[in-house]
Amino acid sequence: MLLIGYGNPGRGDDGLGPAFSESMATRDLTSWTIDTDYQLVAEHAFDVSGHELVVFADAEIGSSEPFSFREIKPGAPEVLGSHSLVPETVLSLCETLYGAAPTAFVLGITGVEYGEVKEGLSDEAAANLTKAQAFFLDWAGKLSTPKALDVR
Repeated sequence: MLLIGYGNPGRGDDGLGPAFSESMATRDLTSWTIDTDYQLVAEHAFDVSGHELVVFADAEIGSSEPFSFREIKPGAPEVLGSHSLVPETVLSLCETLYGAAPTAFVLGITGVEYGEVKEGLSDEAAANLTKAQAFFLDWAGKLSTPKALDVR
């Protein structure tokens, strides 16, 4: 299983994805490969292809909930650039280039302060991060049980 946390920690709450994956790297998640990156790029398709399950963790804007968690499928972008891809595009590249189609989810953690050049999370984002961590650890702990991939 693969967890990819991505975002820009130098832009306030946009650093939620990296903060999440870095915190999970300190946990006893031995069956998980954990990656932290600034953004999703085409090369992530190779990493994803070697796993049966992947979770993409990123900051989310404008939600009234502390976090969201949803299954995703491969999808083609309107424009394909060399960097800054969305998870659905990474899955599509994974399927096209490597013939792999892992089960995939997006964990969006709600933030409120973006854009300003500053390190550190807002108080609200930090509280949402804590809730997302608790959810993920509970969910990941159930993966060995029947119907393990049920979202909630």
